[in-house]
Amino acid sequence: MDRPRTTLVTLERKKEEKEKVVAVTAYTYPEALLADRAGVDIVLVGDSLGMTTLGYKTTIAVTMEDMISHCRGVWRANKKAMQIGDMPFMSYQVSNEIAVRNAGRFLQEGGCDAVKVEGAMVDRVKAIADAGIVVMSHLGLTPQTRAMLSGYRVQGKTKKETDRILEQAIALQEAGCRLLLLEAMPRESAGYVAKNLKIPVYGIGAGDQVDGQLVILHDLIGMFFEFKSKFVKRYCEVGRVIEQSLRQYASEVRTGKFPSSEHFYELKDEELERMLADPRWKYVVESPK
Repeated sequence: MDRPRTTLVTLERKKEEKEKVVAVTAYTYPEALLADRAGVDIVLVGDSLGMTTLGYKTTIAVTMEDMISHCRGVWRANKKAMQIGDMPFMSYQVSNEIAVRNAGRFLQEGGCDAVKVEGAMVDRVKAIADAGIVVMSHLGLTPQTRAMLSGYRVQGKTKKETDRILEQAIALQEAGCRLLLLEAMPRESAGYVAKNLKIPVYGIGAGDQVDGQLVILHDLIGMFFEFKSKFVKRYCEVGRVIEQSLRQYASEVRTGKFPSSEHFYELKDEELERMLADPRWKYVVESPK
């Protein structure tokens, strides 16, 4: 049965019915094609592409141009999942006007259904939402401002911290935020926040008490090589498969095993005879292996 496209109404219904939502990142056409075929509910074009795809050490160097370019590739492949574009560092912090303009680009140029904004940026979220754009907020560990959080550290480990995150989440909800992502929080803390909000709340490393899960694709399939977070489950080791395939390819080229006769385009015998009769053909044609 052909599944319908995931919309905001779909996600709100799933929360009400306690049906878990599946979200994953995708940064390219083939990644999005596979994610969509697998039936995920949300595809996030994350600024994590800076680390997974562009080779940066952090997400800070990612630009709007990077994000829009990758969103376009995902847009062409994605048919059913909700596509969310991650607003990169300094694309929304400066002013409401700049935030709205850049959020609009994700929809107009990148084919996104919504944008994600890190931190308790209540004024920015309200401005973007008032412009008619669906906003996912992001609290807990926020990579763009990790220095202010003393690096990549678990958030919400105390009642005081958790209450602060909930207060921020409620303010964002009242400002018009329609979805929330919590990152790197204990399951109890994240669950407490999720249960006290009307909007759907998803987690990345935030336990099982939220309304759904987001995982970085490259973590999930073994294609990120810098480090492995505690919350990551590897479902396969695609990186190893690719490396081994490339090693085998290199070996077969160097030993003459590839290409072999089944990989050749063929000439008709009479055309080959004409070519060989031409004195300009100086080389010797060997029999295929």
